Amino acid sequence: MTVASLTDRSETVKVASTRGVTAVLGPTNTGKTHLAIERLVAHQTGMMGLPLRLLAREVYNKVAARVGQHNVALVTGEEKITPARPRFWICTVEAMPLDLTVDFVAIDEVQLAHSLERGHIFTDRILTMRGTRETMLLGASTARPVLEALMPGLDVTTRPRLSELVYSGSKKISRLPRRSAVVAFSSQDVYAIAELIRRQSGGAAVVLGSLSPRTRNAQVELFQNGDVDYLVATDAIGMGLNLDLDHVALAATRKFDGFQFRDLTPAELGQIAGRAGRYLKNGTFGVTARVEAFSTELVEQLESHSFEPLKVFQWRSNRLDFSSLRALRESLDAAPKSGLLVKTPIGEDVVTLEAAMRDNETRDLTTTAKDVARLWDVCSIPDYRKIAPAEHAALVFTIYHQLQREGFVNESWLASQISRADRVDGDIDTLSNRIAHIRTWTYLANRPDWLETAAGWRDEARKVEDRLSDALHERLVQRFVDRRTSILMKKLRESIMLEAVITHDGDVIVEGEHIGMLEGLRFQPDPKAASGSEAKAVRTAAQKALAGEIEKRSERIAKAPNEAFILSSDASIRWLGSVIGRIVATDDLLAPSIIILADDLLTGPARERVDARLRLWLTAHIGTVLQPLVEIRKSEELTGLARGIAFQLVEAFGILDRRDVGEDIKNLDQVARASLRKFGVRFGAYHIFMPALLKPAPATLLALLWGLKQDQLDNKGIADVPALSAAGRTSFVIDPDIPEALYRVAGFKVAGNRAVRVDILERLADIIRPLLSWKPGADGVTPPDGALAEFGFTVTVAMTSLLGCAGEDFASVLKSLGYRVERRRIEPKPVVATSQEEENPGIQDSPAEETAHEATSPTLMIEQTGLPEPTETTEKAETLEKPTEPAPAQETVNEPVFLEIWRPQPATRDNQPRGDRRENGARRASKRPGKRPSKHDGKPGGEQPSQPQVGAQAEHGHPEARKHDGAANEGAHWRKPKRHHRGGEASADENTKHQPGKKHNKSRHKGGKPFDDREHDTASTNRQKPVIKEKPIDPDSPFAKLAALKAGFNKK
Repeated sequence: MTVASLTDRSETVKVASTRGVTAVLGPTNTGKTHLAIERLVAHQTGMMGLPLRLLAREVYNKVAARVGQHNVALVTGEEKITPARPRFWICTVEAMPLDLTVDFVAIDEVQLAHSLERGHIFTDRILTMRGTRETMLLGASTARPVLEALMPGLDVTTRPRLSELVYSGSKKISRLPRRSAVVAFSSQDVYAIAELIRRQSGGAAVVLGSLSPRTRNAQVELFQNGDVDYLVATDAIGMGLNLDLDHVALAATRKFDGFQFRDLTPAELGQIAGRAGRYLKNGTFGVTARVEAFSTELVEQLESHSFEPLKVFQWRSNRLDFSSLRALRESLDAAPKSGLLVKTPIGEDVVTLEAAMRDNETRDLTTTAKDVARLWDVCSIPDYRKIAPAEHAALVFTIYHQLQREGFVNESWLASQISRADRVDGDIDTLSNRIAHIRTWTYLANRPDWLETAAGWRDEARKVEDRLSDALHERLVQRFVDRRTSILMKKLRESIMLEAVITHDGDVIVEGEHIGMLEGLRFQPDPKAASGSEAKAVRTAAQKALAGEIEKRSERIAKAPNEAFILSSDASIRWLGSVIGRIVATDDLLAPSIIILADDLLTGPARERVDARLRLWLTAHIGTVLQPLVEIRKSEELTGLARGIAFQLVEAFGILDRRDVGEDIKNLDQVARASLRKFGVRFGAYHIFMPALLKPAPATLLALLWGLKQDQLDNKGIADVPALSAAGRTSFVIDPDIPEALYRVAGFKVAGNRAVRVDILERLADIIRPLLSWKPGADGVTPPDGALAEFGFTVTVAMTSLLGCAGEDFASVLKSLGYRVERRRIEPKPVVATSQEEENPGIQDSPAEETAHEATSPTLMIEQTGLPEPTETTEKAETLEKPTEPAPAQETVNEPVFLEIWRPQPATRDNQPRGDRRENGARRASKRPGKRPSKHDGKPGGEQPSQPQVGAQAEHGHPEARKHDGAANEGAHWRKPKRHHRGGEASADENTKHQPGKKHNKSRHKGGKPFDDREHDTASTNRQKPVIKEKPIDPDSPFAKLAALKAGFNKK
């Protein structure tokens, strides 16, 4: 092989002879690679250097198909397939064997000699690699000036593009045409774009330079076979990958070239855009929406393939001095003496060498030229892992130290490294990282001079890489490809008739892929199925099967029993669990309308059958559940006021507040009342209602009808309130977000901070009424639980158990019903420890004696809260009489105890039930001093009502209430100066009671005594509440007998 010198300082750069060298230059899609393959197989032997191992694998497959695999070798950094006697060698440029002599040599993409990272390798192969018969340099026309200057007499052939390339502007990714490639420059961007395409168009294949050949081929196969219509890739597709692309869209125009982020040159953009429109098919290119549109000047360059020519190639000396590490480093630092070549920047191998020169152990192991050559060879291991330069250097040192000490790489160590990477679990990034590691071990396994059994390790590393590659391909497909949609789209493009099937459960299957559900009479598409025009085609394929199934379902609905239908809380009608209709409100509360929820496929007689059946069922359902309301509305027996009350009950959903119809109720005669009771109407103290409607089923339906009428179906109380009733709750805390009217419709009265079922409220009134009317009788008569000798009552367990609440909650209910509470403070006398008590330890004060003490010396604190007309609180003074017995030897002081006594609030115009005021006024006007009105005064028909509303005791004939009201209204001997109630009535002493031998005033309370003038003077002077002497105990009362019994024990 002859060598000529450069005219400019040729003593430094040597160029092989240009005899038989041809440069075939031109843009993409000119058939350069195809021409090279044809020329390669035309010779007995040959070698071809390609820029990417992916492209090398593609060319290897084509050549092997032509001449047989036994005649072709594949050599890349991580992959070697070498038959016993190969004729042709397909290699990456870096892996081209330098010691082979072949007839033909081809180097592809020679314009990459300008690349900062790999350019010096291309330059070296261009200048030194020659075939004995023919050498072909393939690339872009931009490299022509430098090639002709470096190699005078070079035969240059240019080839025109076989198809046109047209700029189509900017498009959103969702609007890209089929058979498009989107190019990005980082794996993160590639994955993000592929994910977007999957959601919108069914999926995309991905191609990155870091993929293993096996994974890359599998991904390309997805695109080439039509399983997906989109490809997302890095600029790896610009290096000769031949794909059936119609359009190329750039998602970015900047990239990191290993040294810095920079804009792509027009020539680089043309190399990528030129992948569109292969062979004779025209192609288009453009940008995505997030990239600025190309200028007119740039578009003209790209469409005409006219780019600025290259001015220099990268170069690094190949005449290395291995005499010492320093000599090697200096030889690598040599500069070319040519204006056409420029020294390449420091690469990864040089950085690793410099780190080795700083490592003491490595320097000690490197003493001869052979050692230096081996170290440089090891430093050339590519950094596939890309962790950090120091990490890569540490790995290189480990390998080099093993080679120097043992002569080979330690196979146990290599086995552990391969085993660590041999796992197929994890996500895409995890598997990609493992593949990067296994590529390092594959590179080692392909160095027979570094391993004792290189062939075995090569096979083992290949198996692991294949497993990882298959797993990575599977993860990529799972993440970026919707298999169901891709299969459907492929068959639609091929115009194959799709087969649709509907399962028993309603699943709609087209060609084995689930596209939706037939729910009731409506088809619900699967959101993961095809979208856009594909979805329309898929649905069209399913129309025939859906039409027949909907017709069958309409017949089944028409013949279905009532039990097959239910009315949900959202007003929807369900048939066998599927929604087929919904009800809407009309002017008639008990006759809502029906809307059928079905597809357009339900038409004609089938739709009429469904409509008639649903109307029949709804009428029967309402008639059964709300039977009392339906019957009372249709009844012709009711006339006059009774018919009016019935109409109001229907309009009020079966519950009326008695105050709202008080006047009508008073005017009802017994016959009318009996006619209403026949339909289940109950006349309570607080409500006129129908108990049958308080059950869970009627309450739920009434709440739903109310929600329809008020357009409040979304109110949570529609479902929550009836559910609490169905759970057996008689009362519960109200929710401020639920309207009070909804509680009433469901059968509950809002009382205080709780909602109480109306029938429970009436039962509470039935318990309280006898307690208020109870009077002490003959000696030994036990009072009912909660009854008091004076007018009032105390809360009992029966009351709280009935409502399911106590304490403040129960008190709020009573106050809302018009009761007031008096808290009576009980101050027990000191307990004297005497010898008599020690002798009789079992004798203690009985509860009756304590009660007697409470009755004879209380301190009254009348608390009146939340009432229309508050009353002053009075407090009774302590007993004026001093004990005559000696002072006790020992006292036990107890905490004060309060007794709560509840009484009805006196009636006023504000709290008196509507319709009762006129009648009550007439009764008050007819009262005479000393005469107690009859309990039945003013009651039409002689009916005695239940416990009244607030202030209604006088109406219902409770003499104690009237006596109590008189004290509040007429006043007492003493009044607080300038303190009046809202109604203008002064507060009176409410503890006055008639004593024997003294004239008593009408204005008094049970348990009190006449007012003391001396106390009046003191109270007036000090502006304090009156102090009242303790009255003597009635000798005939049971309490006096108990007190006497206790006194007898003390004397003993």
